[in-house]
Amino acid sequence: MACPVQFLCRGLRTVGLVLLYYVFSIGITFYNKWLMKGFHYPLFMTLVHLTIIFCLSALTRQAVQWWTGKPRVTLRWKEYLRKVAPTAIATALDIGLSNWSFLFITISLYTMTKSSAVLFILFFSLVFKLEEPNPFLILVVLLISCGLFMFTFESTQFNLEGFILVLLASFIGGIRWTLTQVLMQKAELGLQNPIDAMYHLQPLMFLGLFPLFLFNEGLSLSTSEKLFRVTELSPLLYSLFTLSIGGLLAFGLGFSEFLLVSRTSSLTLSISGIFKEVCTLLLAAFLMGDKMSMLNWLGFAVCLCGISLHVGLKTYYTKNKGPSLRQLKSKSPELELPLLQRNGNESKDSATDECDDEEEITLH
Repeated sequence: MACPVQFLCRGLRTVGLVLLYYVFSIGITFYNKWLMKGFHYPLFMTLVHLTIIFCLSALTRQAVQWWTGKPRVTLRWKEYLRKVAPTAIATALDIGLSNWSFLFITISLYTMTKSSAVLFILFFSLVFKLEEPNPFLILVVLLISCGLFMFTFESTQFNLEGFILVLLASFIGGIRWTLTQVLMQKAELGLQNPIDAMYHLQPLMFLGLFPLFLFNEGLSLSTSEKLFRVTELSPLLYSLFTLSIGGLLAFGLGFSEFLLVSRTSSLTLSISGIFKEVCTLLLAAFLMGDKMSMLNWLGFAVCLCGISLHVGLKTYYTKNKGPSLRQLKSKSPELELPLLQRNGNESKDSATDECDDEEEITLH
């Protein structure tokens, strides 16, 4: 009787974590699009979000350190600038350009174009020798490329400037996630815990994006009535409040992804991401009035087939490979928050069973 109950509890837990991930992931997409309708400073918005994420990460690290009594990892300046800076700059540009594109394009076009990041991740994974050459990868590339072409072909809401921004963000995103995998697989750095990774990445992300903000938005923002030339206090407080919501959503997204992977598997996150794309497009058509032809929907389906094939291939090949990222040892051995750890003998008895069910942590 214990097995069905345990299976049901695990299923309910997985569904709950997936729904939590959907709330933050879909929520921040629609939030960014909504905010850009009245606040045309996406890079400044991104800088505010980075600041909030850093503060929340620092508070979380302090809370975990107080709870466990173990010091959190803090990198030396030489390692920090040499090994973390490239990942931070690529991440900042990816997020900044993605948010910038919301000034020009619809959510549906953004979602579809952003899916092409898989192509660039595959490319840079091959360059950095993180991925082994495979003939099936050609089929993945063809499916995603053809799907993207069909989706954008004769689209009534197509915007070239926004499309280029998202495509450039996807290209940089390929570099970003490849460097992130390299960074998190360096066990000597101790950044396997995403809370520690976010804490170390945000300052350099801020510094990397700040020059682009000054060049593109600095002058216009300094003379805007949204922030620096307000005549009443209430509009200023409203702007700060709406910007803060995005920071909370961004932190919640990273934290929910961590929870989903750590308590289930990376395969669950990958499959959830595929269905999340479908939910996002349906909501965009229903709530935002995005118009999509039958050819556009067919292109989206072809692209999803390519992404699904990639996920399936990753799952198949990782089962026949060596140790996963989860098995790497770091200076900071606890990779989960103490409130999520099981107590007593239950943790010891179930650890082996859960490890058999979970796949290695990979890129999505």
